[in-house]
Amino acid sequence: MANKIENFNNLQIKKNLPEIKPGDTVLISQKVTEGGKEKVQDFEGMILARKHGKGISSTITARRVISGVGVEKVFPIHSPTILKMEIVKRGKARRAKLYYLRTAKGKRARLKREEIPETPAKENK
Repeated sequence: MANKIENFNNLQIKKNLPEIKPGDTVLISQKVTEGGKEKVQDFEGMILARKHGKGISSTITARRVISGVGVEKVFPIHSPTILKMEIVKRGKARRAKLYYLRTAKGKRARLKREEIPETPAKENK
């Protein structure tokens, strides 16, 4: 029985995810169903925490300030509703959980930036 569960979980794990760390600013595209319609909703925010390891139940907490109000969302990384994750900026964090950014204001709320390594453009042949 346990072997069947492990096989099912291994099929559900996404292989093409970028290496996401706390401090990164990411763009997450999520499929949302409202009424009978489906739409893609984007959320761009800074990763505060990554929890539950690398397995099927791993989650990330993303935070963004919208109209002066802080909004946090917890995303299950391997959920089928998550269509795409894209790193916009890399932040240099010295700790694993950045919960102190919830109350930080102004200059203290910023992280140093890391350079994102450029991926070579694919040529059309």
